[in-house]
Amino acid sequence: MHHPRARSLVVAALTAVALVAAACTGPDDSTPAADGPPPGEPRAIISLSPTTTEMLYAVGAGEQVVAVDDRSDFPAGAPRTELSGYTPNLEAILGYQPDLVVATDDTGDIVAGLERSGVEVLLLPAAATLDDTYTQLEQVGAATGHVGEAAELVSRMRVEIDQIVASVPARQTPLTYFHELDDTLYTVTDDTYIGEIYSLLGMTSIATGGNGYPQLSEELILEADPDLVLLADGQCCGITPELVAERPGWGELTAVREDRVVVVDEDVASRWGPRVVDFMREVAGIVNRIPSGQPAS
Repeated sequence: MHHPRARSLVVAALTAVALVAAACTGPDDSTPAADGPPPGEPRAIISLSPTTTEMLYAVGAGEQVVAVDDRSDFPAGAPRTELSGYTPNLEAILGYQPDLVVATDDTGDIVAGLERSGVEVLLLPAAATLDDTYTQLEQVGAATGHVGEAAELVSRMRVEIDQIVASVPARQTPLTYFHELDDTLYTVTDDTYIGEIYSLLGMTSIATGGNGYPQLSEELILEADPDLVLLADGQCCGITPELVAERPGWGELTAVREDRVVVVDEDVASRWGPRVVDFMREVAGIVNRIPSGQPAS
């Protein structure tokens, strides 16, 4: 049975991924913070998405955060509340007396409502590329008084990602993969954020076409016979490699026979923040276990 949370993640991705230009209505320049934010920088920040929460803490603005939404589960010490990023409540947000709200979507015209109330808003839509991630982290740094820390973070991420990519063996033919978003077989193409990450690691999706998040048929998956199956529905839907092997016909897949069906952290895989480095390192480890001399199926 399809899990509603998984579908909501897919729908959110479908609607958000088209938005690639980040808009900032907050301050454009600032200075690095020392002990706490400098005068004039936000002292009461609210984050309305898990990704923006991770970004705020990663650039050193965590002490300025007074509330995060109900889905922000990392880092563990973030002040999680019942605020919703999907159905934002203006009065509930204003109850925390924020001077900056960071969000990914202008749901319910929340930006106009906040700005009418004198609250600055930093809107960071779903990234389409790694460069979008770097830009957004720099924007978060500028808006919160942590320019230097954001620049250092981006520089460190670039170096680590380059090292991870260099660790993956060159192959004559890219490894093919099926990234399972939910148990109704929604997946990703190469033309998505996560598809770019996989491409950097020498992989190509079995899914193609103009829709970056298509739903595939079992017949198509079985015919494509991917080298790797990555399950991003272990947490939401309880899917395991064992359950995949029990699906009719799936036991004959190369990925199943060669023990290359892997559960990945669906939260880290769906967020475009600083932990993308951790996700890439995890996938590179999987790829590196496949002999480079072995041709793709």
